[in-house]
Amino acid sequence: MQTSADRQDRHQYPAHWEADVVLRDGGTARIRPITADDADRLVSFYEQVSDESKYYRFFAPYPRLSAKDVHRFTHHDFVDRVGLAATVGGEFIATVRYDRIGADGMPASAPADEAEVAFLVQDAHQGRGVASALLEHIAAVARERGIRRFAAEVLPANNKMIKVFTDAGYTQKRSFEDGVVRLGFDLEPTDRSVAVQRAREQRAEAHSVRRLLVPGSVAVVGVGRTPGGVGRGILGNIRDAGYRGRLHAVNRAFPEDLAEVDGVPAYRSVRDIEGHVDLAVVAVPAAHVPAVVAECGAHGVQGLVVLSAGYAESGPEGRERQRALVRAARAYGMRIIGPNAFGVINTAADVRLNASLAPEMPRPGRIALFAQSGAIGIALLSRLHRRGGGVTGVTGVSTFVSAGNRADVSGNDVLQYWYDDPGTDVVLMYLESIGNPRKFTRLARRTAAAKPLVVVQGTGTAPPGHTVRATRLPYATVSALLRQAGVIRVDTITELVDAGLLLARQPLPAGPRVAILGNSESLGVLTYDRCVAEGLRPARPVDLTTGATAADFHRALAAALADGTNDAVVVTAIPAIGEGSPGDAELAQALRSAAASVPGKPVLVVHVELGGLAEALSAAASTAPWAADKARPAERPPTAVRPPDDSPPEGTHLIPAYPAAERAVRALSEAVRYAQWRREAADPGKVPEYDDIDEKGAARLIQGLLERGEGFTISAGETCELLGKYGIPVRRAVPAPTPHAAAEAARALGYPVALKATAPHLRHRADLGGVRLDLADEEQLLRAYAELTGLFGRPEELRPVVQAMAPRGVDTVVRAVIDPAAGAVLSFGLAGAASQLLGDMAHRLIPVTDREAASLVRSIRTAPLLFGWRGSTPVDTPALEELLLRVSRLVDDHPEVVAVTLEPVVVAPHGVSVLGATVRIAPPPARDDLGPRTMPAY
Repeated sequence: MQTSADRQDRHQYPAHWEADVVLRDGGTARIRPITADDADRLVSFYEQVSDESKYYRFFAPYPRLSAKDVHRFTHHDFVDRVGLAATVGGEFIATVRYDRIGADGMPASAPADEAEVAFLVQDAHQGRGVASALLEHIAAVARERGIRRFAAEVLPANNKMIKVFTDAGYTQKRSFEDGVVRLGFDLEPTDRSVAVQRAREQRAEAHSVRRLLVPGSVAVVGVGRTPGGVGRGILGNIRDAGYRGRLHAVNRAFPEDLAEVDGVPAYRSVRDIEGHVDLAVVAVPAAHVPAVVAECGAHGVQGLVVLSAGYAESGPEGRERQRALVRAARAYGMRIIGPNAFGVINTAADVRLNASLAPEMPRPGRIALFAQSGAIGIALLSRLHRRGGGVTGVTGVSTFVSAGNRADVSGNDVLQYWYDDPGTDVVLMYLESIGNPRKFTRLARRTAAAKPLVVVQGTGTAPPGHTVRATRLPYATVSALLRQAGVIRVDTITELVDAGLLLARQPLPAGPRVAILGNSESLGVLTYDRCVAEGLRPARPVDLTTGATAADFHRALAAALADGTNDAVVVTAIPAIGEGSPGDAELAQALRSAAASVPGKPVLVVHVELGGLAEALSAAASTAPWAADKARPAERPPTAVRPPDDSPPEGTHLIPAYPAAERAVRALSEAVRYAQWRREAADPGKVPEYDDIDEKGAARLIQGLLERGEGFTISAGETCELLGKYGIPVRRAVPAPTPHAAAEAARALGYPVALKATAPHLRHRADLGGVRLDLADEEQLLRAYAELTGLFGRPEELRPVVQAMAPRGVDTVVRAVIDPAAGAVLSFGLAGAASQLLGDMAHRLIPVTDREAASLVRSIRTAPLLFGWRGSTPVDTPALEELLLRVSRLVDDHPEVVAVTLEPVVVAPHGVSVLGATVRIAPPPARDDLGPRTMPAY
């Protein structure tokens, strides 16, 4: 009799189970299904496992695998028997398998929903988190195949494997029988299992970036034999920055007797370097990069910064070259910054790494900077490095990463590192595209709760070389979702620097109340107007007059800070000419002294400079508005009010200064909104439970519907049934293909009724006359029916329906959609022109909490219409919020529900009425954000 193990695979090779993962130590491995072609790899792997590990796996001495064992462990049907391997360099370093079992513990097939699971990890790779990663992936595979529980038997002495299971966070049962620990656990993700998984993800990805930013040794590959060139320049930048580790120069064209280049040891190959190399900076033509990657991988290099161009930014051929580069690097467990990167910088005193094209090392500080574009990176570093101006005038740079094409390491990875980096207080990011908005939003929310995250976001069109998932959401929607995650969204590099300057060393404001004082009445009024425009609450400006001394500024600022009605202070200052006028240094000291005497509130300075008065007057006499070689004052970077010695002690709250009132106020308004978000994030609310929700019934209904097809909009009756299982009643609309049918429907529903045309071009268009309301009897109904058909055509073209009248109220629209990049999004707005023409819609990521639902209702510009605008009756917003929460639960509980539209939803003074609804369903994605950790696929 032929056993299941002898039959051919019942399913095709599941390529979507393949994944690259980051391990605990920051290295990478590839996880993939084991196939019949892996027999030799399995035997070689087993030979490198210690006798003790073999004993723990098989509960007896098991020195070698028999031919029958090899066949069993490499032949799977990918349903009832599955094996996965973790590989590095194409060779196995760990395996895991499950076998479906029945209630009697014997091999079984579906509908049995339990499986026995077992691991084996090569001793050299134990402690790297390989088993934990494999457990995440084998659990996801099992859930996909209908398995709900795992069982495992472990020897009591095998503490490492017991810890893998117990630390995973699943709901478990544990017993001890016959000298064996028996573990059983459900595979349904729990809050704890998701938290464990994400904590491991953060530690692993942060460690992988740390290996790139804090290397103990660096090799620059592609150093020219003569001065000039990228490689030689990078070598000089690293050396001149005072790099603390070992530095090596590599070029295969070096003469064999060459020992040094610019005082740095020289080698013809990375393989020739004695000792380990942590980071290789690659500056060779793209055609030579594969050979360099192979050399680095064979030598155990941990990461690469690839400056070379000629990849995805150059077209389809380059895109394939980039994919091959990533695959090759990951095969050796290496991570890549680039290609086409500008480089990385770490100013920490024990690192001092400038592996970038920037000729000078930025001043050390506590601001981290990420830029995808090399050109933008240059511009930002120039501003941040400019002495006496820009953010570095206050605090300087901690680390800088320019990811180039972002083939591997992305903004998500560096956020994982900066989240708990003790050397970073503020994160500034310039993102031309967001490869995984769902993950970025999740990481941004966590980071922003600990430190400010300021982002300039591209227009939504990915530049050449950036491989990103397409999103169907508008650019403005993605921006709104980022703001909800605590991201400080700004539009320009200038605003990025301005906000960073304020957040770097000033406390967050407790509210929007702003005091304004200074020696220029007009500048104070201008500042006041900008505060009002930005939604702040400014007090009347205090004019100190142009004769104000440094002591006057000190007294006024100290008084404003001590006033409990102020949350922040903006000082406006223009230089005065004459005896007794304070100089910059004297004024700076006065302001700093006053701020230090009453700490806890942010202080900003709008400082109009008239340095070089003669030159300015000369330029003003010209017929041109500005001299050709002079920058406009508004283009100057913000400065910092500094003490004369230019070296404040660590922790001092230095005062940022701006050359224009609008820039200072914009930065302050962003800080106010961020501080408010921080306060609200401390209590995000909860996702409420509703006793009347029938989750299992909805699941059965959806499963039955999906048997009809891959993805479609379900019928009106099915929509009502599905929504009803979540406590969302939809008012019945009865088709009326004839006047007689309309009259019968009206008698069944009860007068008054509404008659509506549901043809696509008339649906929800009351303005076109396709809706007749409050029809009190049959005579009015038949007259309305005749009018509609006379105006718009035959009934089969109009698709008329009759519906019972709902209580009068405000017409709104509720939508939920599963976006391939951003995930599940809930949207709300007023029906009609407000949402369709003006785009006045608010959005939240699903699942939505009760606080978020309340915020969603109040976020649209037309929200006053819901709350009694101009004497109108306020409507039942608590009922509306409950409806939003129920829709959120439906989509969150059932990923098969890919789109929901409720329109119109009439919100009356008491209750809500859903008058129209459509639902689209499709098979759920094989993996989602609750799935196992994976790196972007290539």
